[in-house]
Amino acid sequence: MIVKNFIEQRIQKIQSQLFELLTTETPYTFEQFIVNLSIEMEEVADAHFSAIYFLDEWKGHFRLYSETSPGHPFLRNHFSLDDLIHPDSDSLSSKEVEHIIRSGDTTMDLSITSLGSGKKIFGFLVLGFDQLPSFGEGLFKVLSDELTKCIKKVEGLYSTLEEKKKYELLYKVTSQFHSSIDTDGVLNEVIETLRKVYPDFQYYLLLSQDYTTDKDLPVRELAYDMDPSSKASIQAYMKGEIQIEDRLQEKQSYLYAPLKGKQGIYGVLQVVAPSYLYFPRKDIEFFLLIANTAGNALENAQLYQQSRKLNDDLQLINSTSQKLNSNIRLTEKISFMAFKIEQSFHAHEVGFLTWNEEQPDYYVLEGSSSFFTSKQCTSLVKQLEKMVEDQDEALFIGDFKNEMTEEYSPFRSVMAVPMTDHEHINGLAIVLHKEPYFFTFESFKLLQSLVHHSTLAFANSMLREKLEKAVITDYLTKLHSRIHLDECVEKHIEDSQEGHLILFDIDDFKLVNDTYGHQIGDEVICQVADVIKDNIEGVGIAARWGGEELAVFLPLISAEEAHELAERMRKKVVVNTHPSVTVSCGLASWNILKSMPDRKQIVQRADQALYKAKNSGKNKLVVAEEYRNSF
Repeated sequence: MIVKNFIEQRIQKIQSQLFELLTTETPYTFEQFIVNLSIEMEEVADAHFSAIYFLDEWKGHFRLYSETSPGHPFLRNHFSLDDLIHPDSDSLSSKEVEHIIRSGDTTMDLSITSLGSGKKIFGFLVLGFDQLPSFGEGLFKVLSDELTKCIKKVEGLYSTLEEKKKYELLYKVTSQFHSSIDTDGVLNEVIETLRKVYPDFQYYLLLSQDYTTDKDLPVRELAYDMDPSSKASIQAYMKGEIQIEDRLQEKQSYLYAPLKGKQGIYGVLQVVAPSYLYFPRKDIEFFLLIANTAGNALENAQLYQQSRKLNDDLQLINSTSQKLNSNIRLTEKISFMAFKIEQSFHAHEVGFLTWNEEQPDYYVLEGSSSFFTSKQCTSLVKQLEKMVEDQDEALFIGDFKNEMTEEYSPFRSVMAVPMTDHEHINGLAIVLHKEPYFFTFESFKLLQSLVHHSTLAFANSMLREKLEKAVITDYLTKLHSRIHLDECVEKHIEDSQEGHLILFDIDDFKLVNDTYGHQIGDEVICQVADVIKDNIEGVGIAARWGGEELAVFLPLISAEEAHELAERMRKKVVVNTHPSVTVSCGLASWNILKSMPDRKQIVQRADQALYKAKNSGKNKLVVAEEYRNSF
């Protein structure tokens, strides 16, 4: 009767104390609450000390959560589920557990009672005595039952509060996700949120593409080699389902949650749990929720950025098309396109090259990067040309180092798009960068569109400039036409003070035609034209005046220098023509400080001087009378 009354008193006391703990306004953490429970158990049982082991589902072992007298050398800090023969059986004896947790000092008696409901044990209450009381078993059973009820209620309460906190954080983050159009911002929020909820874990973002430029983010490439370390991540990515990998030897667990949106999967969230063996279901659901939320946010951010990129691309194509179709020179168009491509793609070098049947080597269009005129460029261009011919399509090379068959190239990323427009143009647009895999496939497609639009504009400019050149160029001698020279003289008279016009006439040219034929006669005219071109380069303009007459306009030298140059050319004609011929020359100079002649007057004076040279023995230079006394 005495023992029964004693136990009932203890039951009432423990119920009262547990109720007080449950209803206190003090904001205990779960760990603090368990410590307070240990103290209450020690007091109720009149024990020397009290300790509680609690099941850690993450690590898969029973951990010493609290003890009222820390430092006992005979209590292990934790023991594994594997150490128990029947962890979920009613047959589990206190002696078996005592044998596991006691690592020394057998002088103190221990009372060990399991905590749990049914066959599921979630902890143990350990009470230490100098000597076990005779009424201990009944009291210990009551303590175990009451403690189990209390811990279950408290665990449910704290679990609810913890879940509430997690989902409030998830809600807050979700709002930030859907208001963000910044991919880096979304990925940063994912990692920071997880670190707040589970600070002991490690996190990595295994991305299928290069979605971020933030070097501080724990981003790794999604590996496709299917080795043991990457198989689970690939399954999560391919199937769109969460995968868990327990590496018992490493004593680590890995969770892979797909970052899944409505239109696709953009990567995998990898969670590494060091020293943990199991992922509880409620936590798995949280990882899946945040991964799905992040996947949708990542998709929204990417779609927004893609729409902006598409808009920018269309604006780029439109602006370049307008510029290319304007009436500007080919060199200006090439320079403009090179600048736009360099600016838009952040390229290091941009070049436009052409080939034609008359030239064995390629020709670099003026306005391309200076690299394309260097010797270092030759082998690179030759290999690209061959690759385009072999594959019969544009080239998109992530790492040119793997393709090089000849000497080393400093450029790793290469895009090469053919420029073809029927018979008018045949060439390559080449874009280079020193880093491997720098250009995206979207950039490659945009470049193809730009080159397609620009090729027609380049071809039109080439044809127009060829036509302009044909108008101002003599087809036989390749000297300028008389019309062009007349325009140059007329403009010079308006803008400058001094100039000189020399007219050349091949002596006895009819005899050359009669003796050797008109074809040889044409060759002689060309030979005389070559002598003139070689001697006036940089100082004058030469033109075919008509028939066997040629003309030179000298705007940049003095009258004395013009006279010397005319004499030099006259003498060189004799030795540089086959059959050898001579020329008669008429020189007319003007200076607006002395008089204001017009173009017709200048031509008339030069023609009169030439007439005198022809009638006074030929193979002579005659200066127009007005300026004869200048020499």
